[in-house]
Amino acid sequence: MIGVVLADDQELLRAGLRALVERDGDIAVVGEAATGRQAVARVRELHPDVVLMDVRMPDLDGIEATRAIVDDAALAGTAVLVLTTFDEDENVFAAIRAGAAGFLLKDVAPDELRQAVRTVAAGEALLDPAVTRRVMRAAAARPPAADTAPLGVLTDREREVLREIGSGRSNQEIADRLHLSPATARTYVSRLLTKLAARDRSQLVVLAHRTGLVGASAADDAPPGSRPAR
Repeated sequence: MIGVVLADDQELLRAGLRALVERDGDIAVVGEAATGRQAVARVRELHPDVVLMDVRMPDLDGIEATRAIVDDAALAGTAVLVLTTFDEDENVFAAIRAGAAGFLLKDVAPDELRQAVRTVAAGEALLDPAVTRRVMRAAAARPPAADTAPLGVLTDREREVLREIGSGRSNQEIADRLHLSPATARTYVSRLLTKLAARDRSQLVVLAHRTGLVGASAADDAPPGSRPAR
């Protein structure tokens, strides 16, 4: 059973989310919070697998609440899935910088919401496909970072894999393009996370662009249905 804490300042929305996520029987809402500070307190009390976090809440916004949860070593087993009606680029980047494992818009289909909870609970990163493309295009529009030192620790093959991740491709797509087995592709992704001290796949996407490893053309060519690794 996947334990979830709902953090949203609107009680009606929390009730709707509870009904949606619990529908299949493998996810249970173990707690709720109406403010960011309440969310942090409830997570510290309950240690859920996933937090569904709204961005705009009183007392402490969802981004800062996410950062507080991610920075707490005692909560290493909790993943934050940011769920909001607001899709401004700054919210996306702020959520990623704060360490969110995923970012979804509230108009996501119920089945996709439940699958997103399962995905981040399993330790994977998730970005809505439309959000992934926005991140890539915005990052690609910026000048590459002058310091490409992080790439110096990678082998040529690891750079190839990072480039594919930065282009929004799943593990299966990476395996197909680079003629690897899916298991080997997953191994490379895990190795990149360790070598680059990245918390999750979302941070690898941003890093691939900030170091200039992936450019604007790759963002345009990214698969429109990009999904998290499987």
